[in-house]
Formats: sequence, C-alpha cells, structure tokens
Amino acid sequence: MKKTCHGISKQKWGKLTRVIFGRTTFVVISILLQLIVLMAAFYWLSDHVFFLYGGFTLISATVVIYILNTRQNPSYQMAWIIPVLVFPVFGAMFYLFVELQMETKLIARRLEGLSEETKPYLEQNNGVLKRLSMVSRGSAHLAYYMTHFGGFPIWEHTAAEYFPLGDAMFPRLLEELRQARHYIFMEYFIIERGEMWNTILEILKRKVAEGVEVRVMYDGMCSLSQLPYGYPKELQKSGIQCKMFSPVRPALSSYQNNRDHRKITVIDGHTAFTGGVNLADEYINRRERFGHWKDTAIMLKGDAVTSFLMMFLQMWNITEREPEQYERYLLKPDYRYPENLDMRGFVMPYGDSPLDNETVGQHVYMDILNEARYYVHIMTPYLILDSDMITALTFAAKRGVETVIIMPHIPDKIYAYLLARSYYEELLAAGVKIYEYTPGFVHAKSFVSDDEKAVVGSINLDYRSLHLHFECAVYLYRNMAVHQVERDFQDTLKQCQMITAESCRTYPLVKRLAGKVLRLFAPLM
Repeated sequence: MKKTCHGISKQKWGKLTRVIFGRTTFVVISILLQLIVLMAAFYWLSDHVFFLYGGFTLISATVVIYILNTRQNPSYQMAWIIPVLVFPVFGAMFYLFVELQMETKLIARRLEGLSEETKPYLEQNNGVLKRLSMVSRGSAHLAYYMTHFGGFPIWEHTAAEYFPLGDAMFPRLLEELRQARHYIFMEYFIIERGEMWNTILEILKRKVAEGVEVRVMYDGMCSLSQLPYGYPKELQKSGIQCKMFSPVRPALSSYQNNRDHRKITVIDGHTAFTGGVNLADEYINRRERFGHWKDTAIMLKGDAVTSFLMMFLQMWNITEREPEQYERYLLKPDYRYPENLDMRGFVMPYGDSPLDNETVGQHVYMDILNEARYYVHIMTPYLILDSDMITALTFAAKRGVETVIIMPHIPDKIYAYLLARSYYEELLAAGVKIYEYTPGFVHAKSFVSDDEKAVVGSINLDYRSLHLHFECAVYLYRNMAVHQVERDFQDTLKQCQMITAESCRTYPLVKRLAGKVLRLFAPLM
C-alpha cells in the first residue's frame, strides 16, 4: 500500500481530510463558536456593567421560579436550575434562548394540526375497549389514557411476530417488501450504506419501477456521519420520495435536540415493523462494533397497522403543505390475511412526542411496573433514570415483584454506561436484579410482565427517549407474541452475568465518581 511522506496510507489520509474538511466538522465548529460568542458576551456584561449584572440576577431568579412552575419532570427542572443559579448570567440567558425557539413551537403546532387530521382514523372502537375491560380493568384504563391523551387506540384482529435478533427480522422484512403492491413507507433514526441498506434499496428501486409508491425518511443526524447531506436527492432520482427529519444545521438551536428516534416500516396498510433495529449492518451482525449486537423487532399484521400508518404520515407531513389523502393508504377492503395468523389478544401501537407535554412512553412503562403481580423483565441499552422511574422500579421489587433488567456488558457510549452504573447500587438494594449481556451490546428495548403484557419498540430507559425524542412502540396484551418476548428474555439471561452489590463496591473508584458527577447532567443526555 502506498504511503504519504509521513507514512500515512492514502486511504487513511483521504478519510482524515474528509473528517477535517467535512460537513460534520464545519457544523460542530460553527456551533462551538456561537456558544463561545454567547458566553463571552454574557460574561463581558457581567464583568463590566454592574447594574446590568444585577438585572440579570433578577432575571435568573425569575427564570428559576418559572422553571419550578412548568409542567416538566422534576429532574429535568433541576438540570436547568443548577446552571441558572451557578452561572446567573449565562445560565438564565441560555435557558431563555432554548425556550424561545420559534422553530420548535411551529413544529409542535403543525403536529397538533396533523393529529387532528388523523384523529378520525384513530378512534377507539368501544366494543374493543369493553371486551378488554372484561379481562383486565388495568389494561383498559391504560387504553383509555392512551386514547384520550396519547391519541392512539387499542386494537383487536392483529397478529404479531417477534424477532429476538435483527438477523432474524431482516429476511422477513425483505420478504414483505418484495410483496408490496401499493406503497412502502419507512422511517428510521439511522440509515447507513452497507449490506442491509443496499439490499433494501435495490428492492425499493424495483418496486418503484413496478408502480409502488415508496417514501423514506431518516433522522438528520445521519448527515453528520452515515450519509451525504444530499442523499435524499440521490434517492429521488430513482423515484423514491425521501427526506431528512430535522437536518442538522450549523446553528445553535434547541430544535436540533429533538431527534426522530422511531423505527417504522408500513407496507400496503396490512403489515408494519418496529423495534430497535435501524437500517445499518451492525444491527444484523454483519459488522461487529461492540461484540454481538442483541436487538429485537416485531412485525404486525392486522387492524393495528393503521396506527403506524398514521404515525408515519404525521411525521412526513410536518414539512408538507399539500393536503394528505389519508384514505388512499388505508387497507384495501378486498385484502385477505393468511388464514394461519393468530390474531387473538389486544395490540396498541403508539408514538411519543417531546412537544406535547405528555410522556406517553414513560407512563406505559410505569403502568406495567405498577400493575405487575409476578414479574417485570426489561431489556434496555441505557439506564438514565429520573426519580419517578427509580421509585417505580424499586417499589415493584420491594412489593415482591421479580424485577430484572438486562444491560449491555460492552457499551457503545462509555459515559452512558458509567452513568447507568451509578444507579446499580440503589436498585440492587431495593431488590431489583441487574444482569449484563456478556457477548456484547444490548440495543433491545422491551418490557414483559406476568405472561400477559409486553412492550417492544424504540424507547430506551433514558431521558432522551422518555422526554426529548420522537419515539414509537407497541403494547401487547394476551397476544401470542408476549410469550415470545419472555422466552427470548430467558434465553438472553443465560448469556448474562449477574451484577452484585460486591461487584459495585469493587468497581474502580474513579469510574464510580465519574458516574456520580455525570448524574448532574443526566437529564440532558
């Protein structure tokens, strides 16, 4: 291999120059410069104009009172109050800067309007709710909450197939994509070129040539590392409608803090996929990053697919101005499901938005913990908890419910892992059992309880998923897939090591201290 004069291969030199002169570096430097200018301006005012500094101190006090009276999680409030009090000028002004972002407010207003547009297609069938209440008042109460405050009903006549690995989901996804006749809608946090995406893309191009409508949307963070900024235009040349959600711009803005973390595929109104699996090779173990990648997904066939269809169309139409023809994408009346599908039980897909002041994802998780009688088994890649979630987990364990969490043993983000470990001792002391998946990284996000209910989706047990990101999941009650989720949990547990109080005490002191310090910033992570 040829070398440069400094002994660096041309290939590595090319990668280095792309990093140095690429868009990611430009965006990061631009944001840092804006932050430095803001800090410098605030500190100059505080040092040189005494009466202005006094005014800013008054503003800081007002801001603290305002924060305390907002409808926000107490831990999230504290994460803002500390910098406001410690840095009375910069902290207060930065908070005001974040809160007064018009772009975020416009998106929230637009989503509210789109939710009203899709409401007629997401009305709760009272007969379904009545039948659910006859077998479980608790689940019926949750469904009532989701219908009236989350905007998503609970359905019958829906089959679910659970996949314990992305490796198992991938061939089923390809099979369903090949059978599409009318449309394919895909919304993902990450898309990255490789075996997985390239294979999918070839199918999408063939489908477009057959007259199938294809829409693809991915989060704008991909433009920083996974895909070129102009990638949507590249797909549009093949007839694929494509857009980025919230493209990352070189501007300091809170709007860029709310990412689209959803994973959704909808095919012809009768089939939908969701879970933790993004469209990149590590999710199907074609590329090793952090040991073996343990992820999960689920496929729905039936009435409940309508909820995922409307979720996708709501997000897609944020930036559209032409009215959507929703009826066009509903399941065709003449479609017939395979006779061997088991459609017993109840299925409730739901989305969560950071802009509506309703923490749907957290409420569903806490409802499972509070209603559990025998066990709650959890898989999550991150454990960054607020006081409410700590209370729910520990109280479940204290009242005799077997509460078990599987975490990664090989983390993808060291700061997130250190922060997670800072909660271990408190949880263990209450009786929560914690295991780490020794072969590698757990990216699955699942709850299963009492052989009756389960959740599979994109929602992590951290602040970003529960408060800052757009997320989605599916709640299952007495559906056959619940047993598949629990079976997978038990199989995964066999490959885990148990965390004990002793192993927490002997964990390196520096790492323990780092985790405790990071808890100050947990709500912002």
